[in-house]
Amino acid sequence: MKIPFSLPVIDEEVIAEMQDTLTHTGWLTTGPKARALEEEIRQFTGGEAVLCVNSWTSGAMLMLRWLGVGPGDEVIIPAYTYSATALCAMNMGAKVVMVDVKDDFTIDPAKIKAAINEHTKVVLPVDIGGYPCDYDTIREVLAAPEVKALYRAESEKQKQLGRILVLADAAHSLGACYKGKTSGTIADVTVFSLHSVKNITTGEGGAIVLNLPFPFDNQQELTFLRALALNGQNKSAFEKNQPGAWRYDIIDQGLKVNMPDLCASVGLAQMRKYRQELLPERKEIFEFYIKEFSSQEWAILPPYHDQYAESSYHLFLLRIKGFDEAHRDAMIQYISEKGVGVNVHYIPMAMLTLFKSRGYNIEDYPNTYRLYANEISLPIYNHLSKEQLRTVVDTVIEAYKAVK
Repeated sequence: MKIPFSLPVIDEEVIAEMQDTLTHTGWLTTGPKARALEEEIRQFTGGEAVLCVNSWTSGAMLMLRWLGVGPGDEVIIPAYTYSATALCAMNMGAKVVMVDVKDDFTIDPAKIKAAINEHTKVVLPVDIGGYPCDYDTIREVLAAPEVKALYRAESEKQKQLGRILVLADAAHSLGACYKGKTSGTIADVTVFSLHSVKNITTGEGGAIVLNLPFPFDNQQELTFLRALALNGQNKSAFEKNQPGAWRYDIIDQGLKVNMPDLCASVGLAQMRKYRQELLPERKEIFEFYIKEFSSQEWAILPPYHDQYAESSYHLFLLRIKGFDEAHRDAMIQYISEKGVGVNVHYIPMAMLTLFKSRGYNIEDYPNTYRLYANEISLPIYNHLSKEQLRTVVDTVIEAYKAVK
């Protein structure tokens, strides 16, 4: 039985929504479907304002551009994440400062504090696998008098904020909760990924959720960001297409990162049943793995639900006690040869050519390496059958015994 690592939800509702876009709206790029998806995400998260874009990376870059982050500035990120978390800042000319993570894969607030200086403009925590970071402790770090004293505001937005921005990399965590708050309302700004392997997908895409404090007007900032995402143009092509509405202005030096309706249609159909159907099913799959692997003394189970936080159940990050990279890789090879798709999330950036060439060294992030060295991500997506899940579990246990 071949079991892919990931498959998107393409069902009758998705096909019908896409067909409606193709045959009834007369519109393919940013228009009514993108706006409808934004509203679905806003209602689901409880966020103040939502803008859909063409990728997580472009959404994060847009927010750094909005804040005025550039050369000479620093952005703090965890060493354990996908490279896009670093590249969004590097693409804006900023310096990336990597810090180590805790045993739950999330950024270590103590390491954040040690890395802050007068150049720090943003902290970018990552909810790995969908499990939220400890945002309250991060905020306590940023509110400390000695940290606030270091802050140097240069742009108008930075002066308005008056402190380091908390920009959540919630690529994995649409549907997660932290201390009673839904992901999207925890940080100042949250960016979700809607990539093909995510819980909700538009093929490629992302969604920015604004939760900026006073004196910001989130709706006003959304209006500006809409223009900034369209080359600084204050009217979308759809708006210009209305009778007599052709005139427009370029109000700022923007990017071109808008989401087309063609993509939004896929996510819109999924989002409408995410709360009641798709997310509970993912949780059920996750808890099946928890139950099955709890009896295996070698299995280190991922964090997913405690008194403070609940995951979005995006990834099942299984770790193998006592295994090093070579044993983990041999185990993956065995599982793959049996037709079960597994993965590793992620190869630490400091082990990759680009980052090594910039002076990053994995030895500076020992916990990141320790977590990575024996991690295997198992399939978790909607419509996996009980038979398939049984096969995954049995194959993983068989692989462990074979390699050990």
